[in-house]
Amino acid sequence: MNNRSRRILVVDDSQAILIVMQAILSELDVEHITAVDSATKALEKIKQSPYPFDAIFTDLNMPEMDGMEFIRHLGEIHYPGGIIIISEMENRIIDLAANLARQHCTHLIGNIAKPVQLIDVERNLKKLDSFVGTEEEYEQPITEDKLLEAISQHEITPFYQPKVHRGTKQIKSIEVLARIVSKNQGQVMLPKRFIGVAEDLDLVNLLTFQLFEKAATEFQLIRNELNYPFKLAFNLSPIQLNDTSCPDKLALILELNRLKPQEVIVEITENQPIVTSLQLETINRLRLRGFDLALDDFGTGFTNIHQLKTLPFTEIKIDRSLITYIESDRFSQVLVDSLIDIAQNEQLDIVAEGIERIEELQYLERYKFSLLMQGYLISRPKALSEFVRWIHSWQRMINSNP
Repeated sequence: MNNRSRRILVVDDSQAILIVMQAILSELDVEHITAVDSATKALEKIKQSPYPFDAIFTDLNMPEMDGMEFIRHLGEIHYPGGIIIISEMENRIIDLAANLARQHCTHLIGNIAKPVQLIDVERNLKKLDSFVGTEEEYEQPITEDKLLEAISQHEITPFYQPKVHRGTKQIKSIEVLARIVSKNQGQVMLPKRFIGVAEDLDLVNLLTFQLFEKAATEFQLIRNELNYPFKLAFNLSPIQLNDTSCPDKLALILELNRLKPQEVIVEITENQPIVTSLQLETINRLRLRGFDLALDDFGTGFTNIHQLKTLPFTEIKIDRSLITYIESDRFSQVLVDSLIDIAQNEQLDIVAEGIERIEELQYLERYKFSLLMQGYLISRPKALSEFVRWIHSWQRMINSNP
């Protein structure tokens, strides 16, 4: 999404800050800017606006209603956009503010110190891309008929993206990502166009099991290319966790393809809170069956630190919005530091998602003994034959640069 089409709300009791923010956002080609001097007025604007705001920049210290109360109210009205705090914050305050935002089901993606600088605002707008998606992800969802046709024609196709250990450079696991590949045209359709439709029509289990079965049959081909063990990772949505028989169905597919649950990571997306007893029962049953469990996209969802410590996850995946421009973003640095400490204390694997720039990779070098890497800089998701070719080139690179 380009800045010109963004809708931004700025909330600060200082008229000087409002003027500076409007000037900076205009300089960055943002056309739709709304500025108000109190959180109460901001809530009224949000409720009255016919179009949702993509992001809210808000001060913390304001009369009547401060920034933390404002964020709580944003959670109550289910505000879906990103939130950036305009205030200098200590490390512990950043940690606490981000955790409170998750508890309120809101998305705190950054903070900017005063005096506000253009480069900081620009960086947070780029982080917003990671959070809300890019224009190509906003293609029209497919129709029910098209989805049913794709499933009946077995066009649900696994694409593969590796998670690589930062220190050893070995592939620790491979994420299986769903694509629809048209048999007639060869067109590849991204999941943004069909996953939501599948969930709405209660077809997501059928889609997932078809993907699971295809990837399980291809697992042996990939295993032949590597001389060390690795795991396959599959995504489940919180909706699927309401089906308590899901672990048994997945285990049966594995058994038919001579695989074990211990060779599979189930990644659970954080786009909805995990709160029901059925969901918690399914999570526990997956672990009892032997599956590893990864919490996907951590940092923009709703799981708080307490849940992270009490739910039986074996892996945390740091959302790409915290990795984007991390080399110059103190907010992201503090949260990633905190997450890696928790992961080490709880003996969890931790994955940095969405690595796309060499500067991000260089910054993450400090965590090389405890971090897995995933992102376009390493490898885009690829179909089987192309992924096998990538494995060959990756191994040649490791062997030539031990």
